[in-house]
Amino acid sequence: MHISEIEQYSVKFGFDKKLSKISADPWDDIPSREAAEDELKNLQGKLSDLQEKFFVDRRKKLLIVLQGMDTSGKNSTIRHVFKSVNPQYTHVASFEKPTKKELQHDFLWRVHKVVPSEGEIVIFDRSHYEDVLAVRVNELCPEEKWKKRFKHINDFEQLLHDEGTIILKLFLHIDKKTQKERLLKRLETPSKNWKFDPSDIVSRENWPKYELAYEEIFEKTSLEHAPWYIIPSNKKWARNLLVARIITSRLEALHLTYPKVNINLKDISIND
Repeated sequence: MHISEIEQYSVKFGFDKKLSKISADPWDDIPSREAAEDELKNLQGKLSDLQEKFFVDRRKKLLIVLQGMDTSGKNSTIRHVFKSVNPQYTHVASFEKPTKKELQHDFLWRVHKVVPSEGEIVIFDRSHYEDVLAVRVNELCPEEKWKKRFKHINDFEQLLHDEGTIILKLFLHIDKKTQKERLLKRLETPSKNWKFDPSDIVSRENWPKYELAYEEIFEKTSLEHAPWYIIPSNKKWARNLLVARIITSRLEALHLTYPKVNINLKDISIND
């Protein structure tokens, strides 16, 4: 898929829509489940090949930011989309509640340490956006403090871009009904009980506040060099396909090739 075909999912700077008005069900360009799963398998193989070329090429770095409401499927997306990649070149960084030491530094300190190096792909499971999201909703710091962080984030991502980092920010969009179904499944299925956290119920009660926070994030931080994409995620198979499409399209746009060797391979012999 050409990168221009996924632009309908991209968020333009100055976003002024309501998340509640954007469908979290698959859009028209997503095929049936069976066809989507077949396409995903093809893209998994393609991503594996592109990842190797990306690593050998070493011109760029790739940062993928995954955000979403609880149960939107960040871990599941990573597991399915990156199923075939070489873990030597791809890393996942998860951002839980900051530690005591991390709180003694600026909010980007723990983030900057784990951004990708040349040829690497790094996936953020949650990210620095929690510091204008959870911090805001849960009133963990004054508004005058977190408001300034939008500029800090934009400056930080501009720095990464200027140093050769491709940034893709993906919001896994589910509706409240789907979240309820997934939370109930965690409660009712013994093998999924461990996934349930009582704090998810508290977060659910703050659903409108989280929507408002995300809307401001999209409005102020979706820039050409660091775009946000809204990924309809009520159907996991559609979510996985769209994420794979976006990532492979971005890598294909680099026209990656294996480097040419500077020796005459025909002159090489290997003794018994």
